[in-house]
Amino acid sequence: MITKLNVTSLFVLDKEEALEFYVGRLGLEKGSDVQQGSYRWLTVRVPGGGTEISLEEPGPPLHDEETAERLRELVAKGALNGLVLNTGNIQELFESLRAGGFTDFTQEPTEHFYGTDMGLRDPSGNAVRILQQGK
Repeated sequence: MITKLNVTSLFVLDKEEALEFYVGRLGLEKGSDVQQGSYRWLTVRVPGGGTEISLEEPGPPLHDEETAERLRELVAKGALNGLVLNTGNIQELFESLRAGGFTDFTQEPTEHFYGTDMGLRDPSGNAVRILQQGK
């Protein structure tokens, strides 16, 4: 029986840029950072543990160059998978990001029946939703 989701993957165009965004701007923590030959296994996670997000660049050893190029185009368009993250204070996070110069919001904090959420794009183009759940 499966008991837990351990790692999920997110395609990014530049691992260092993605690491800076997810750790430096959103406040996630670096998980694993292991070099094996030309491949770098790099993960981030919510502070304190839990499911890790593997930051993967399209290309070898995972993909041939033709596939990698197609994936890069789709990532940049925001056409692949994204993330939904939770926060305890969405307005504070929004103001902090904006004060830090971040401008790539796709939606400012908006109230819904399930809580308040906002949308943004990471530096690669991936859609990120951040949710403060309702009571």
